[in-house]
Amino acid sequence: MRRHRISPFAAMFWLVCAGFAICGCGQQRSGPSLQDLDIDALAAEATAAMKVLGKEQPGAVSAAKSDRPSSLRLEKTKLKFGFIKLTDCAPLVIAKEQGFFADEGLQVEIEAQPNWKTLLERVISGELDGAHMLSGQPIASTIGINGEAHVITAFTMDQNGNAITVSNSIWEEMQKADPALQSSQPKHPISADALRSVVADRKASGDLLKMGMVFPVSTHNYELRYWLAAAGIHPGMYTSADTTGVTDAEVLLSVTPPPMMPQVMEVGTIQGYCVGEPWNQQAVVKGIGVPVVTNYDIWKNNPEKVFGVTKAWNDENRNTHVAVVKALIQAGKWLDEVDAAGKFVNRESAVQLLSKANYVGADVDVIRNSMTGYFYFQKSDKRELPDFNVFFKSHATYPWYSDGVWFLTQMRRWGQITEPKSAEWYGETAKKIYRPDIYREAAERLISEGKLDRSEVPGSDTDGYKPPTAEFIDGITFDGHDPITYLNAHKIGNKDE
Repeated sequence: MRRHRISPFAAMFWLVCAGFAICGCGQQRSGPSLQDLDIDALAAEATAAMKVLGKEQPGAVSAAKSDRPSSLRLEKTKLKFGFIKLTDCAPLVIAKEQGFFADEGLQVEIEAQPNWKTLLERVISGELDGAHMLSGQPIASTIGINGEAHVITAFTMDQNGNAITVSNSIWEEMQKADPALQSSQPKHPISADALRSVVADRKASGDLLKMGMVFPVSTHNYELRYWLAAAGIHPGMYTSADTTGVTDAEVLLSVTPPPMMPQVMEVGTIQGYCVGEPWNQQAVVKGIGVPVVTNYDIWKNNPEKVFGVTKAWNDENRNTHVAVVKALIQAGKWLDEVDAAGKFVNRESAVQLLSKANYVGADVDVIRNSMTGYFYFQKSDKRELPDFNVFFKSHATYPWYSDGVWFLTQMRRWGQITEPKSAEWYGETAKKIYRPDIYREAAERLISEGKLDRSEVPGSDTDGYKPPTAEFIDGITFDGHDPITYLNAHKIGNKDE
């Protein structure tokens, strides 16, 4: 952006005016706007001018410089972000409500969107500056699945947070198939093995089991497919001719907006679903279903949502993007803060905020169930799950390339990527979308401000890939450096050479 250069005495005048404008005290004047002025340069020029006059630097000049959190010169300060009514929108809500955005000089409006499709479309069109997104959305959009625009992420909003819930009637059938489930507190995790006979009976009758997920490229879709396939149940394939993903399906998976999941299951349109909170706990509270497994048990500490913007928006607003990430990092840290006994310090406050109608809009008790370190599988089965929602610790918010690679393997496994790809393609594609450079700039600024410890950021020697892990429900090892071996290790789904 072109910066106006003016005389030292004019600099003094405009800085004083800027002080009045910021306080909401002065009248509007003609001349360059605050966005056009280089405040740091003006401060230096004003200091020089005061020396000429033999006076001290005025307080207004000092405040204008020292009160700002960093030397970032923001390209845009009024922003609108989108979100879906799920508890993992929490970093956005907390960044706004706790003043982390404001501390960075940002005026942020956050607005609930009706569904993931509309949310993405509004980010691409520029109606929204950015949004709480499914991890798969920036990837799918960039490679031409479900949209076509280069979308990037520099911040992972959370880990875990989902569950698979079945209706009461399906749970009863699963209990008949596996007597070990006939308990008020059955052993967890619960695989889909007990569902096989239910699926077979419905297939024989011509009425396939129907389950909901939130979007074709959502973590929920891939987790539900993973859980079913691990038990030998085919969840269907996407093909160039079948964008609904039901080819060869033994269970029909369909898109349902998250807040509608309990209602749609209650009326019998679907018999189960995979969704984020609070909509699994809602089923327990309403007595209409049983969460059988969390995504923590499907893939321990999996990435869930990200904050996404278009690459074009980032290119035009790089400093603003860094400021946004700074605020989100602080919000995540606030959410995960614990006391000496390991108890969450701020989660109850977060629950109260999230329950507001303009945010998640669910009952406080429903949101509290999972957000404060507990999870109800049944009213008789309350378990401690302190890592059901992770918003910061263990480098959870870092944009790991290996996370992107995992989602790409699932898109290929189930046919959304229709042609085989080389191992190199997976890594190269992830690097177009995941932007640790932006995250690191934000983190370094927070470290210099004393708001973040260097140990809370991955070391500079990382290559952006997490270590290989076999902490999946099927025990198969995922190594982001070797996506083809991982893809081929599964019995159901596409395999590549």
